[in-house]
Amino acid sequence: MTLEISTDDSRLDFDLIHRYLSEDSYWAAGIPRDTLARALANSLNFGAYLDGRQIGFGRMITDRATFAYLADVFVVPEHRSEGVAKMLMESVIAHPDLQGLRRMLLATRDAHTLYARFGFTELGAPSRMMELHRPEVYQGTTNSR
Repeated sequence: MTLEISTDDSRLDFDLIHRYLSEDSYWAAGIPRDTLARALANSLNFGAYLDGRQIGFGRMITDRATFAYLADVFVVPEHRSEGVAKMLMESVIAHPDLQGLRRMLLATRDAHTLYARFGFTELGAPSRMMELHRPEVYQGTTNSR
């Protein structure tokens, strides 16, 4: 078995990515297909493949000069705890387009230990950060919190 990480968008299994994010993730539940398609088209995407079949994903939203936001990282349940997420993150951090950035951000509910291995920490000055968060946007409402 060969595990490979690729940024070749033509290899992405869009149906797998959409199914996972819309049905199984806590952060993108209900994401419409067209919204996801636009998101992928405007991101640096990383697919994890085992013997050519996609088993993981992550994407960087970035200007490729100063800033990047890591989003939508997942490994399908049957391949968790096999080092796939670690290899995926190693590829993300080493990618040539992401070198020399001033800041990388991410949000996670339960994978702090994984990301800490790659230098991510809690916000140093959270009072400087602000957000406009609309968690129900995929359900057709736009109330912000």
